[in-house]
Amino acid sequence: MSSPKAVLTCALTGVLTDPAQHPVPVTPEQLAEEARRAHDAGAAIVHVHFRRQEPGQGRFPSWDPDVADAVCAAIRAKVPGLLINMSTGVVGPDLSGPLACLERVRPELAALNAGSLNYLKLKANNEWAWPPLLFDNPVEKVTAFAEAMARLGVVPECECFDTGILRSVALFARKGLVPSPPHVSLVMGVESGMPNKASWLEPLRDEMLPGTHFQVIGIGRQEVWALHRRCAELGGDLRTGLEDTFYLPDGSRAAGNGPLIEALARVAREVGREIASPAEARQILGVRPA
Repeated sequence: MSSPKAVLTCALTGVLTDPAQHPVPVTPEQLAEEARRAHDAGAAIVHVHFRRQEPGQGRFPSWDPDVADAVCAAIRAKVPGLLINMSTGVVGPDLSGPLACLERVRPELAALNAGSLNYLKLKANNEWAWPPLLFDNPVEKVTAFAEAMARLGVVPECECFDTGILRSVALFARKGLVPSPPHVSLVMGVESGMPNKASWLEPLRDEMLPGTHFQVIGIGRQEVWALHRRCAELGGDLRTGLEDTFYLPDGSRAAGNGPLIEALARVAREVGREIASPAEARQILGVRPA
């Protein structure tokens, strides 16, 4: 089972969220300042996506190792000891960008997308919100990332969008591709993936290998807070941030990542969980020493 102390992760910015419309950080300085606020509110880990730095291009992802290095160096200088969890999600077979960024910054953890998903959403008029997209993560892609992470001393965080992907993680662990017990994130709220239903969490936990570290990535509005509470009750770790939601438990919009982490810490404490420091999170998750 997970430690009684809850490890809190802040997902600072996300993939394509438009900084012209939402208060997401883009520059190294902005990301470092938001990381500080998240840490001060209780986060031990920040999950980071890198964005293009050219004027007017901050909505779009970047796999430039120089950008990744600048972002991670700024975070580490601002908040020494804070753990960095790097995104590696990319569509298609070209992994050179994410692998180069992993090599350059050597984060403590990195997202390992553990299976494929038809990424779909409908608008109110039943037209596609975007052209149907296959987020492809075949076994050979998972293997390439897992082997790189093992070589670099990076702990994989296995992101699972449906129950079959979750069950695959147990197979990967038995195969030796990922550590056993693994670290799992249940992505809930994507319209074509697992729903935002707290009642699903206990059956999902039962599909995990004994000792699995798990957390919920709740995508949505204030309905995600019931997921976080149930996850905390079941011994899971906790994640929120502007990548996942813009809304606090009372339905008001969050001005930044700090208030979201403050609310998450309250949820943990209300169910009897204390908050893990970055140093404690390293021990709980088997992360290399600072």
